Amino acid sequence: MKKIIYYLIKLRSRIFFPFFLLYIAAAAYIALLIEPQTFDSYLTSVYWVLTALATVGFGDYAPVTNAGKIFTIFLYITGIGLVSVFIGNILESVYRIEKLKVGGKMKYTGEHHIILIGWNEKSKAAVHEIIRSDQTVDIVLIDKMEKAPMMEEHLFYVRGDAADEETLMQANLPDAKGVIIFAEETLQVNGATKDPLLVDGKTLLIATAITSIEERLNISIHITAEVINQKHIRLFERVKVDEFIPTREMISHAAVRSLFSHGVTHIYSELMSRQYGESIYEIPKRAEWKTYRDAFMDLLEQGATLVADHTDLHVNQKLDEPIPSKTQLFVMCDKETIAKLHSSSLR
Repeated sequence: MKKIIYYLIKLRSRIFFPFFLLYIAAAAYIALLIEPQTFDSYLTSVYWVLTALATVGFGDYAPVTNAGKIFTIFLYITGIGLVSVFIGNILESVYRIEKLKVGGKMKYTGEHHIILIGWNEKSKAAVHEIIRSDQTVDIVLIDKMEKAPMMEEHLFYVRGDAADEETLMQANLPDAKGVIIFAEETLQVNGATKDPLLVDGKTLLIATAITSIEERLNISIHITAEVINQKHIRLFERVKVDEFIPTREMISHAAVRSLFSHGVTHIYSELMSRQYGESIYEIPKRAEWKTYRDAFMDLLEQGATLVADHTDLHVNQKLDEPIPSKTQLFVMCDKETIAKLHSSSLR
């Protein structure tokens, strides 16, 4: 009996909307048959039924015969209740959709979005950084929390295991602009330290799942992965990861350099954040730039500093060398300057 009742409730939610439309159409047709002189067309009778059910009652059309008045009473008794149920169903549907979205159970259907895997303070800072950099790009967070950790207009949540291809497809991985895999926190709840190999091993599983989808669909997605121990990077040889973030080594390097060069940590902080309004951007090579000096001096006059070519940070030591055809130049400047540089390069 319970199954029958549940089925009827489920069936009611499916057929209610078409039944409500049929009710309005039938009521308008009956009203036109009863009072053809009052309602000169079917559209007019539909208009009158809707105003009656909505309890607006403009008064521009009203039944004049007894049959019409009796039908109007019947319409009030049955129809207004249906309108209340209809509005309730709409509100319930909105609530269900919002619940699914917050709970991470909805499939993301956009494109050119950024996927963040793993929620912690680093990924939280990444969300704010992405929003500051581009307020139009969507962010899809993948984690196992019961609900989204924060509410932002362009932040979407997918709940599940990022090493599962089904979860990655729910985040619409094939149409993503890029993926950032953040390592799990190294401390457990009881305070015991996790083995870095296990932490990086999970990152490797996620990267393997992404690579599998890339190979199957013949697509290429930029992947940045955080590793706890730089020695574990060799474990990623068989998967496609474009960039690594060896966090421990970076912190250790900055700490040691601060002893030999006081204040160097402030430079690291400035490079790794946008609090000073400066950031690092990629700039395309121009035809008139034959050597690094040409690019360096031209960019300097426009308010930007050439800092690297690919991963080479020593361009200032080879200014007279020619810029190779396959180059990837990076400059340090503010958003206004990089916008001017891009606009001038398009001319």
